[in-house]
Amino acid sequence: MTVAGAFRENRANGAAYMTAPNIAAAHAFATRLSGADASFPSRSRAYLEPICGALGIAFDDMSFSDQVHGAAVFVAGGTGAARRPEGFDALVSAASGHALAVFTADCAPILLYDPARGAAGAVHAGWRGVAANVAGAAADAMIREFGCAPGDIQAAIGPCISKCCFETDGDVADAMAALFTGGAETDAVVERVGKKYHVDIKAANVLLLERAGLRRENISVSDECTRCLSDKYWSRRASRGGHGLQASIIALTPARL
Repeated sequence: MTVAGAFRENRANGAAYMTAPNIAAAHAFATRLSGADASFPSRSRAYLEPICGALGIAFDDMSFSDQVHGAAVFVAGGTGAARRPEGFDALVSAASGHALAVFTADCAPILLYDPARGAAGAVHAGWRGVAANVAGAAADAMIREFGCAPGDIQAAIGPCISKCCFETDGDVADAMAALFTGGAETDAVVERVGKKYHVDIKAANVLLLERAGLRRENISVSDECTRCLSDKYWSRRASRGGHGLQASIIALTPARL
């Protein structure tokens, strides 16, 4: 059973964002109401600074990458160019005051936090990231780099496309079947509907985090679907590939809320 309690909507410093019930570090799953479109890019200082201000962190203390739908993990906390690495879909850090960000529009944003070690992670996990087990790779990096105990790591899977709207062809279903080796796990993630398949990337990421040793009761999952709520979240499906991404940020500072 995943952690009880709903995600909460917050508005502060001109930013609109959601917070998870089980992450004690400052964090935000931003909504499209915070801005960010083709003329106001998601990785720009202008978009991110209001969210950073709401969390009590500085834009220059944040790491993020360009994201390539893979499973490479960047260990963040350095200075200068090291804060903007290329080719990573997960970032982890144990540097006090540092922040990590990923950007999504239907893919799943996952934030990780270990209060015992003061370590955090941020993960971009669409279906290709699920197939590559990027969530597990991020958890493994926290265990390896910072000595985190898997049972201490808290995880929050933020708003993303839900099973109701993630209709796919057989290639995605086949990738999930190969990852979960059939049986009950595959049935929990993939449902055939006529000639198409509906895939639950939230459930898939929960299973992968459990494989990494996290406890189900330490994992919270947003019940919001970015496609269904395309007036609140940017959705590639809703916009048919259009622009717009929302940031998900976690900082190694105490939560304000």
